Amino acid sequence: MGKLFGTDGIRGKANSYPMTPEIAMRVGKAVARRFGGNHPKSRIVIGRDTRISGQMIESALVSGILSMGIDVFLAGIIPTPAVAFLAARDASIVAGIMVSASHNPYYDNGIKIFQGSGLKLTDLDELELESHILSGNDANGNVSIRKIGVALPLVSADEAYIEFLLNSLPKGFSLEGLKIVMDCSNGATCRVAPDVFSRLGAEVDTISNHPDGRNINDGCGSEHPQSLAARVMDNRADIGLAFDGDGDRLIAVDESGCILTGDQVLAICASFYQKHGTLEGNRVVSTVMSNMGLSLALKELGIDHITTRVGDRQVMSGMLKCNAVLGGEDSGHMIFRQHHTTGDGILTALKLIEVMKTESRKLSSLRGVMTVFPQELIGVNVDRKPDLNSLPDVQRVIGEVEQQLDDRGRVLVRYSGTQPVCRVMVEGPSQEETRMCCRKIADQVEKTLGK
Repeated sequence: MGKLFGTDGIRGKANSYPMTPEIAMRVGKAVARRFGGNHPKSRIVIGRDTRISGQMIESALVSGILSMGIDVFLAGIIPTPAVAFLAARDASIVAGIMVSASHNPYYDNGIKIFQGSGLKLTDLDELELESHILSGNDANGNVSIRKIGVALPLVSADEAYIEFLLNSLPKGFSLEGLKIVMDCSNGATCRVAPDVFSRLGAEVDTISNHPDGRNINDGCGSEHPQSLAARVMDNRADIGLAFDGDGDRLIAVDESGCILTGDQVLAICASFYQKHGTLEGNRVVSTVMSNMGLSLALKELGIDHITTRVGDRQVMSGMLKCNAVLGGEDSGHMIFRQHHTTGDGILTALKLIEVMKTESRKLSSLRGVMTVFPQELIGVNVDRKPDLNSLPDVQRVIGEVEQQLDDRGRVLVRYSGTQPVCRVMVEGPSQEETRMCCRKIADQVEKTLGK
């Protein structure tokens, strides 16, 4: 058995290693052992998205946790950031687990783990858990029949999370007169997201909100916002909001049908926070995948820009180290540390619309704060992941492209932390040159490592 944890928890094809019931049960036991705590009756909260395999993985996790004498709160279908919130609000909840593969297709699934603080695991936490899971020595750790845990439905989960989201806005905040088109990706936001914006008085048109276990992220949501953009224009809406399958990402569409990147949303919010004196430390954190345009926009605003490894877990870690209140990823993960401990698509949408309402400006006007450099991203399927620096042919081609672009662009080649994929990203002065440069590197990666 190989390494389990990737960029964001454990992920793979459902019912195949490592996403099997057997491994999930070991994960449950390991999490219970690691975070059991000293509370008289410790609990772990579990949520899931709409994938057909969700109940299978959830049931196995529950069995493992209960065998260790820890109770489980079942939150049902709910966004990932709701699990983080639920874990942090109750001192008796020592950990939170989300069963989801985020933006991946339905046949994948994953396990995301939160500490009782609502923060994702540290690297050390992951190493310790992985050691317990892979050792397979937990059978002797089961408690006696008199002490096994029980699983209880957390019937107030949706309402508690909705109240948390509403309380993130200024008192009396209203969306009366605002027309919103919302794409819920047939995922975990289907119930919660439309309810939140409707309660605030917006006129909400919701698409991709009829999950059947297999249509999550299928041509919809944050990975495929084109249908949303068309709907925004057809309905003459003020904004379009696209969430991913587990609700921790947002991709926005302005009233003209233009699709904004996560970096653009981050730049808009950073500018607003700075203007209103709430950008603590005058700094913003993003990852190495951020567009060059974000760095230039922040530089023009006089805002310090700190970069981290990929993943909202790494962004949050960077924010804590430098005491930043705002951070995010180009993919749409956004962290507002004054309000939450992790990326939250619905919260991001609310804060973005708060900027629009406060400034009395359309989103098409606000996005002018940042110019997006042409970017091309190609994922190459690979059958192994050796150190990229050990591949002379790949390094030669990367060097040729970097020399060609000079200071007019940049190259980033990295392995996916959740899939057997090598991602090649190139930014450059024109779309055509950028595409050609990216294809050149991707072809060499495929020749060297392709399946």
